[in-house]
Amino acid sequence: MTTSSDYHVSLHGEHDTVLRERFAEDGYLFLKGGAEAEHCDALRDDILQVLAPHVTWDETKAKPRLNGNPFYETDAIWDRVYPKVQQLESFHRFFHQPWMLQLMQRIQGCQPWVYPIKMARIATPRMLGYETPPHQDAYSHHAGPSMAGIWVALHDVDASMGRVTVLPGSHKGGVRKVHEAQGVGGVQCEIYEHETHWHVSDFEKGDILIFNSATVHRAEPNTAENKVRLSVDTRFCDYGAPVFSTNLEPHHGWRIEGLNWKSIYADWQSNDEQYYWKSYPHTF
Repeated sequence: MTTSSDYHVSLHGEHDTVLRERFAEDGYLFLKGGAEAEHCDALRDDILQVLAPHVTWDETKAKPRLNGNPFYETDAIWDRVYPKVQQLESFHRFFHQPWMLQLMQRIQGCQPWVYPIKMARIATPRMLGYETPPHQDAYSHHAGPSMAGIWVALHDVDASMGRVTVLPGSHKGGVRKVHEAQGVGGVQCEIYEHETHWHVSDFEKGDILIFNSATVHRAEPNTAENKVRLSVDTRFCDYGAPVFSTNLEPHHGWRIEGLNWKSIYADWQSNDEQYYWKSYPHTF
C-alpha cells in the first residue's frame, strides 16, 4: 500500500469543472479543510457527551480517548450508546447545512439530495480484524453511479487511528462480486491481483473525503493504545435519482430495538427537515 500526503485538493481556487474531472478520473476527492473547525468541534462535543464515560476528550493529545474496554459496531456497548448518537439533532443536521449542500452541488453539478441514513463511526483501539473491509457502496446501498459518499474527520486522525483508504480508479470497473468477511458490513468485494496501490493519508479536523458509489474503500485497523477515531458520513445523489428503501431508515434501525425516526425526533427543537424524504419522487 502506498501512503500519500499529496493526493488532496483545495476547494479554494479550484474551478468546479476541475473538481468534477478529477472526481470522475480518480473516483474520489480528498478536500483539505472542507468543513470549518467550528462545525466539527460542535458535533464532536455533542457526540462525546453521549459516549461518556466510554469515550471522552483527551485535552493533552487533542484526541478522543477510550476509557475501559474497546467495543465495536454491533456489540453490547455500541448498541447502548449508538442510539443516543442517532438521536442528536446536530448529527443529522450537520449534512444539511447550506455550506455542505453547496459543496455537494459543486461536485455533482446539479441539485444534491442527502440520504436520510447518517452514520457515525466510533473506531476504538485494539479491535484488530473488526475494521471495515474493502467494499463498494454501490453494493451495500443498492445505489447507482450518481450516488456518492461524504466522510468528515471531526478531529485530527493519525496513522495509528484507523484511517480510511481508497483504491483510485476502482469505480471504472463497475460493481464487483463480494464474499463474507469479518468487520463492519460483513462483506468484502473482490480485489484484483494488480490492485496494490491504495491512497491513504493522515486527516486533519475538517478534512472531507468524497467517493463514487463504486469506488473501493476500507478502514485501516486502529492500533493506538487508547485513541478513538470519531467520524461521520452519509450518502447523497442527484435529486430524483433512484434511492433504495433501506437508505430511508436510521442506521442500524433494522436491528436495534426502538431505534426509529419517532425516537430520534422525540427531543428535537425544530420540526424542520423531519421526514423530508417522504416527498422524494423515486424510491424503490
